[in-house]
Amino acid sequence: MFQLPSTLGRKIGLLLLPVFYVGVGVSHFTSPEDFVAIMPPYLPWHLELVYLSGAIEIALGLAVLPVATRDHAGWGLIALLVAVFPANIHMAINPEPFVEAGVSLGFIYARLPFQFIFMYWAWWATRPEAEAAPGASAQAAA
Repeated sequence: MFQLPSTLGRKIGLLLLPVFYVGVGVSHFTSPEDFVAIMPPYLPWHLELVYLSGAIEIALGLAVLPVATRDHAGWGLIALLVAVFPANIHMAINPEPFVEAGVSLGFIYARLPFQFIFMYWAWWATRPEAEAAPGASAQAAA
């Protein structure tokens, strides 16, 4: 049920996913104002969307642990990261209020490429063992 990958790197990568996503998801409930602040103005229901995304982060973060849900949870995390990317773009295009609030400009812009790193992490750590092995695609073709 909770079978871990065979390599140490993927074990660590997989086990850190729930720590990270559950932690961030909980922060949506403990500090929702931080997330509401970066919501693009064209989206409705800012607070509700913050709570919804937090609940989804917690659920998907936990769903990476059982083998039966791991693959779908990985793709779900990627979809969630795509869904919240407009907030990161909004923050980068309109940095002034965030800088005035004490957020560094470097952090604001670093969030953009990190979304792609997080997507790769979710994909890599949740792949079935055979797909994640080095050279697996070449072995499958042979």
